[in-house]
Amino acid sequence: MTAFSIDLSEQTAINFAPGTVIEEVIQNVRTICSTIIGTVPLDRDFGMSVDMLDRPISIAQALFQSEVIRALARYEPRARFLSIEYLDDADVVQGVTKPKIKIEIEE
Repeated sequence: MTAFSIDLSEQTAINFAPGTVIEEVIQNVRTICSTIIGTVPLDRDFGMSVDMLDRPISIAQALFQSEVIRALARYEPRARFLSIEYLDDADVVQGVTKPKIKIEIEE
């Protein structure tokens, strides 16, 4: 299996007909991680909790990682969570983190 990194700080267009399973899974992971729980009318549990907002950075990062693991296990079982890396830049001082998720894809 190959590991893939998904930079959640980058915005990408939705591809309604992904050409490969890898593209589909990566897009699904990105969608899951950018959707707030309660905002999808027919599945109110879809997405990520925002309990980490306004918390100290270290606590927010731990809560975010826990939410990623929970959400991927439920909504995209083909993606196996490996790790999260937070990109360092000046925005961290203002409370903005830029996560990069590393996954393996099980076909």
